[in-house]
Amino acid sequence: MTTAPRPAAELSADEARRIALRAQGFLGAPDRRAGVRGVLRALGQVQLDTISVLARSHELIPYARLGAVGRTTVEDAYWTGAHAFEYWSHAACILPVEEWPHFAFRRRAYRDRPHWGHELSPGAYDKVIDQLRDQGPLTATELGGAKNKGEWWDWSDSKIAVERALMHGEVVVTERRSWKRVYDLAERAIPPELFHDDLDDTECVRRLVRQAGEALGVGTRTDIADYHRIKGEQFDAVVEASGLVPVTVAGWGKPAWADPAALATEPRGRHRTTLLSPFDSLIWERPRTERIFGFTHRLEAYVPKPKRVHGYFAMPVLAGGRLVGRVDPAREGKTLVARQVTLDGPKAVPAVARALREAAEWVGCDAVAVERVNHPELAAALVTELG
Repeated sequence: MTTAPRPAAELSADEARRIALRAQGFLGAPDRRAGVRGVLRALGQVQLDTISVLARSHELIPYARLGAVGRTTVEDAYWTGAHAFEYWSHAACILPVEEWPHFAFRRRAYRDRPHWGHELSPGAYDKVIDQLRDQGPLTATELGGAKNKGEWWDWSDSKIAVERALMHGEVVVTERRSWKRVYDLAERAIPPELFHDDLDDTECVRRLVRQAGEALGVGTRTDIADYHRIKGEQFDAVVEASGLVPVTVAGWGKPAWADPAALATEPRGRHRTTLLSPFDSLIWERPRTERIFGFTHRLEAYVPKPKRVHGYFAMPVLAGGRLVGRVDPAREGKTLVARQVTLDGPKAVPAVARALREAAEWVGCDAVAVERVNHPELAAALVTELG
């Protein structure tokens, strides 16, 4: 592990929390002119996930920062005009197209290793490339079918081939259509000035470490490396040259690094009150969320129903720069149903009600219903606040 040099600053836990909030777009006036694309550039990535309750996670992330931006506007911002592409970063993510050159290190690594053990029939790879070249952007179904007749992982040759081409960088995902990946040739989809693998691995990783540090504001080695799933030893090799500066944060107990621009001015401004996707980069790493907010959160979608504590897709509620509760939402017609509401206490009631009302309006619901509250004595106050 890297031995950090003398810290450039000593931060209180509260200062670090506010720096992180501002870096992630939750403190201060949002840049509405830059809109969804501005959010994507600032974060460096937006994670995708199959779960859709209120909306899919890649929609919830700009909503949480900008408010009720139109859902069609969100999709158009990502997928029109060659502004973004989908690739493997923290997970499957939407990435600003400007970052294409910096993932050359990952494309090279994928080319040098087997592809998840899937065997590929001779000629299948070239056939997919030829289809895309001749017919333009296609889904796996349009390429010949995504799977054979077995289980969901029993991919067809065309699916194996196009996913391998995606990982290698010969093919790129340019949009999601009814949640299906749409593939195109990278040479056609990526702007010519960005379509290269010229940067060596060290420069790629250095850039991504810097970008992650800027997006987080301040973080430990694990925080920053995990942002783009970079190995710890890769972080160690480039952090000194990344431009991030070492800091200490009271109570963290680990070396940390910060974006120097984040240290230059005091983080001030208006706090957002909102529901957060569990896949939001503000909270996706559980140890960091516990360290910064004193809040333990676990996605329970994959937990057997009888063992769930907070609900299938419990969404933390951010208010005043704190995580004050969580809501497990559902939609029934034009009603947003809060199946389970977890409140930290009476002071959380107005914030949770406000977050629920705004979310309901955003997804086209005209009513909010509450089923369960962890503090039953607060249920009536919450319903009253909801109006």
